[in-house]
Amino acid sequence: MPLTKEKTTTIFKEFGGKATNTGSTEGQIAQLTERIAQISEHLQQNKKDFSTHRGLMQLVGKRKRLLNYLQKHNLTGYRQLIEKLGLRK
Repeated sequence: MPLTKEKTTTIFKEFGGKATNTGSTEGQIAQLTERIAQISEHLQQNKKDFSTHRGLMQLVGKRKRLLNYLQKHNLTGYRQLIEKLGLRK
């Protein structure tokens, strides 16, 4: 269920600038969005998997905090990332 190494490097290369820049806020948000999509798909098939649901809620909260940080510190980057990822904000 976790992201593969190749998928992680492509995400950080696209959103973080380079593959080794794993600390970039944009890259972390993109990685969390990918994991949230995978877990949501899993939960559609396994409706009673409550421990995974709790993990999903934790990931959503972490992504929300990172988005708030990015919005306060880099508004143009925030708007570009929201549009690129297709998030609702």
